[in-house]
Amino acid sequence: MNTTIKKVVLTIVAAGSLTFAQSQKIAHLSFDSLVNMMPETKIATEAAQTFLKGLEQESIAMQTELENKYKDYMEKQATMSDLLKKNREEELQQLQKRIEDFRNQADQEYRRKTADLTGPIMDKAKKGIDAVAKEGGYKYVLDTSSDRTSVLYHEASDDILLAVKKKLDSMPMATIPGVAPAGSGGIKAPQQNAPKQAPQKK
Repeated sequence: MNTTIKKVVLTIVAAGSLTFAQSQKIAHLSFDSLVNMMPETKIATEAAQTFLKGLEQESIAMQTELENKYKDYMEKQATMSDLLKKNREEELQQLQKRIEDFRNQADQEYRRKTADLTGPIMDKAKKGIDAVAKEGGYKYVLDTSSDRTSVLYHEASDDILLAVKKKLDSMPMATIPGVAPAGSGGIKAPQQNAPKQAPQKK
C-alpha cells in the first residue's frame, strides 16, 4: 500500500516538474545583431553622421578663428599698447572658453540626437520580439549580444533571431525623427537651429 502511494506521489512530482520545465520555455537572440539587420538602422546611422559632421565643421571653424587671432596677436603684440594687448588677450580667452563650452554641449546634443534617432528602432525591435515570443509560447527571451550578456549558462534554447527579423520585415518601417520616410528622398538636411557644439572624439 505504502509502495503504491509512493509511486503515485513520484508520478505527480515528475509530472509537475515536466509541466514546470515546459512552462519555462526559453529562447535567445542577439539584440545587437537584430538591430544591425534592420534597414532603419542604416538610415539612422547616416542621419547621425550628417548631424555630427555639422557640429564638427562648426568646431573646426571656431578653432581656426582662435588660431588666426592668436597668430595675429603674437605678430603685433610688440607694437600694441597695454590697453589693446589686454583687450586682445581677454578676447582670446573668451573665444577659448566658447570653444570648450561648444564641444561639451555638442557632445550632449549628439547623444540626445542619437537616442532620438534610434529610439523608434529599439521600440520596433522589442515589439517584434514580443510578437514572436507570444506566438512561440516563450516565457523568457535572453539577449546574447556579446558586450552585455549576463547569462553565464543555459540549456540549449531556440534562436529566434531570424524569426523576429521576418516579423519585423512584415511591420511598417519605424519613423525616424528628422528623416524622410523610406522612398521619399532619404535624409533631410540638418536643421538650421542645430546646436553649435562639436562632440568630443569617440
